[in-house]
Amino acid sequence: MKKIIMAVPKGRILDELNPILKRIGILPEKDFYSHDSRKLMFETNFKFLNIIRVRSFDVATFVALGAAQIGIAGDDVLNEFNYEEIYKVLDLKIGKCRLSIAKKKNSISDFSDKEGHILVATKYKNTVTNYFAKKGIRAECIKLNGAIELAPKLGICSTIVDLVSTGKTIKENNLKETDILLKITSKLIINKIAYKLMNDNITSILDKFKKIING
Repeated sequence: MKKIIMAVPKGRILDELNPILKRIGILPEKDFYSHDSRKLMFETNFKFLNIIRVRSFDVATFVALGAAQIGIAGDDVLNEFNYEEIYKVLDLKIGKCRLSIAKKKNSISDFSDKEGHILVATKYKNTVTNYFAKKGIRAECIKLNGAIELAPKLGICSTIVDLVSTGKTIKENNLKETDILLKITSKLIINKIAYKLMNDNITSILDKFKKIING
């Protein structure tokens, strides 16, 4: 029997996901809960199910390519890649945050200056480019994967687009949040082909999540 692989993101979302997995009755092996473990794939108490722990930005790619059949991914990731091979089947109501524009506190908030051109530090190139294109503005993205709030402080640009939860990091780096591109929660996603070929086992897992999330 071909095993189902579930891709889950490391970090904060996983911390919120773990209680849900326990309530569902999906119990990964002990190393799964260790932040020190370098192991990436874990068996569970279900013989047909393994879990892989990967970076949040990579979950959708693993599922879209069929390397994992099920995954947990935020709207930021799903919107950035927009894979046609994925079903978004259930809002897990965890990982709540927003994808926002932030600028230097003393900068002008009008994006249409500099002849319709803006320089933005972000890791969400596609999302940002499309957002500003709809406003008739050409966005040139500087790709950064972390410490994005430093970009304005070090003079790289005056505008960033990044995930915001409490807003504390934005404020402490002398930035102000000016617009929200996307309100985010984490979704249960399924590879479309796998859903057809492995329907019974995938449906059984989906039903367990639905029972907990929808009450």
